[in-house]
Amino acid sequence: MAIEATEPSTALIQNDIVLFGLIAGTLGLIFWLSSGPTPFWKKFFAWVPALLLCYFIPAFYNTVGLIDGGNNSLYNPVASRVLLPAALVLLTLSVDLKGILKLGPKLLFVFCAGTVGVVLGAIVSFQLMQWIHPPAVAGDTWKGMAALSGSWIGGGANMVAIREVYAVDATLFGQFAVVDVAVASLWMATLLFLSGRSARLDARSGADTRALDEMKERIAAYEAANARIPSLSDMMVIVGLAFGAVGLAHAVASPLAAWCAAHVANASRYSLDSSFVWVVVLSTVIGLGLSFTRVRRLESAGASRVGTMFLYFLIACIGMQMDFLQLAARPELLAIGVIWMLVHILVIWVAAKLVKAPLFYFAVGSQGNIGAAASAPVVAAAFHPSLAPVGVLLGTVGYATGTVIAYGLGQVLRSMAGQ
Repeated sequence: MAIEATEPSTALIQNDIVLFGLIAGTLGLIFWLSSGPTPFWKKFFAWVPALLLCYFIPAFYNTVGLIDGGNNSLYNPVASRVLLPAALVLLTLSVDLKGILKLGPKLLFVFCAGTVGVVLGAIVSFQLMQWIHPPAVAGDTWKGMAALSGSWIGGGANMVAIREVYAVDATLFGQFAVVDVAVASLWMATLLFLSGRSARLDARSGADTRALDEMKERIAAYEAANARIPSLSDMMVIVGLAFGAVGLAHAVASPLAAWCAAHVANASRYSLDSSFVWVVVLSTVIGLGLSFTRVRRLESAGASRVGTMFLYFLIACIGMQMDFLQLAARPELLAIGVIWMLVHILVIWVAAKLVKAPLFYFAVGSQGNIGAAASAPVVAAAFHPSLAPVGVLLGTVGYATGTVIAYGLGQVLRSMAGQ
């Protein structure tokens, strides 16, 4: 939520429309440079994720006083109440549950083990730091961990949704965003390194790769049959569907939250009396419902890309509420992230060993959680270009389940924190 101003703003930019133009222009510049117009920028973005700049450049504007990120209407209601649920609809309507089931039980088992590893990792890291260094998990740290779990089970949209549900402080959210990028990027780099040695590692472990070979052929054929260039009609339908679903979710959410407040015990403890919680839930449910219809074909016209565009604008609006001077105050959060990731890796490695899964299953099963649809296809394609959609499929499952699981995990961490 936007931070309430306690005194008149001294920021250079006071007009919200000018602020909108600045944020939009900044995002456009970041993504143009990330496309690699020169060798320098290609190398730069190989090391610095565009996502990190989307957080930190608006934060820089706020820190130096160019803008007042906490005192404007751009984030709330525009970004958080409209663009976030629209992104959730578009990112979940592409879920192909039938296609995911065809990937085979071993891959699904390893992927689910990765989700379990994220949940256990959060609990283990919280408990260890509570024993070793209690201040690390004091106060509202559990809220930041719940938001991070949304990212590591689903993706950025889930992280932002949990941030809103639990009202995570902008600075704490920014600190965990740093943990997210640092730890997840290091793990992704490791997986990309291992992908080049997959044949040798699979042979050494005795993994069964027959289903993987069949999958390559099947996916390549599907991609060739369904690819198309989106038309203006496609884009208008995508945008109209997304915002129509958002309007419906808001129309239902308020009376539903009021009913829960009046009839459900402890509704406030579980945020069931919050209309925004129901907007997030209903948007996800609508998207999943649409995934069982012909509407899912809009994915081939770029539905998830439009959703991701909304998401990045939202991320920039969150970033503009951060203050760099406060970001470095809690380096112990990085230790939480490292312990957390190690538990995830251990759980998914054991699962892969149990079913003699190939390295690809281990890598994409992990990245389908940690990186979701944003980076799981990159890891999948590192093994074979035709396997990139497998990463998309698993990543969209994370989008569909990440908010609900992260919300439940947040309640567990809240209880551990004694709140």
